[in-house]
Amino acid sequence: MLNYEIAPEILQPRVPAGTELDYYEGKTFVSVIGFRFLRTQVLGVPIPLHRDFDEVNLRFYVRARGPEGWRRGVVFVRELVPRWAIAWVARTFYGEPYTALPMRHRIEQSEEGIALAYEWRRGGVWEGLELAGRGEPRLMKPGSMEEFIAEHYWGFTGGNTGSTQYAVEHEPWRVWDGIGACFRADVATLYGPEFVETLGGAPSSAFIAEGSPVVVRMKSRAG
Repeated sequence: MLNYEIAPEILQPRVPAGTELDYYEGKTFVSVIGFRFLRTQVLGVPIPLHRDFDEVNLRFYVRARGPEGWRRGVVFVRELVPRWAIAWVARTFYGEPYTALPMRHRIEQSEEGIALAYEWRRGGVWEGLELAGRGEPRLMKPGSMEEFIAEHYWGFTGGNTGSTQYAVEHEPWRVWDGIGACFRADVATLYGPEFVETLGGAPSSAFIAEGSPVVVRMKSRAG
């Protein structure tokens, strides 16, 4: 998870109706995140050849009022996966901005720590992100930026027919502090020119999450 401070006015046009930007210590952030889906099921059914795959996404953070209080969630700018059928399902059932591209990953783990890379190919060029962590993963500190980034349990989308929401459930993750962060991509054509300056610099923070079983609930209308 590579996390970048960004001016809120850049994100504001993308904020779904019924939500507002979520701030950490008065600042707004976007995150470039790479991870693996493993043993995936859709409505409880495993789909052959579509269970294990990579994803890379750019997201930012919002919140909305719910009956139980604030629902803290994310909005995706773009999500990359390696198979068109996965992208189609996500666009159709969740309204998410998925794109299918050739992808590959590298995960190396040893006694010294862990190193990861996620890459995708556009226009014959491989783009990607890399990060390493040392030692053993640890629990996130309450109130930390890591907790802010990872502990958002809702997804929000906005469209012509209004905003929708869906719950995401998982146990709190353990994390490694990140070192050697690297992100290389033609940001203007991948995410839009408004993100070039932000994603062209060093991230404000970077860490690796251990991951866990995750449940994504069906979407409903927000608000």
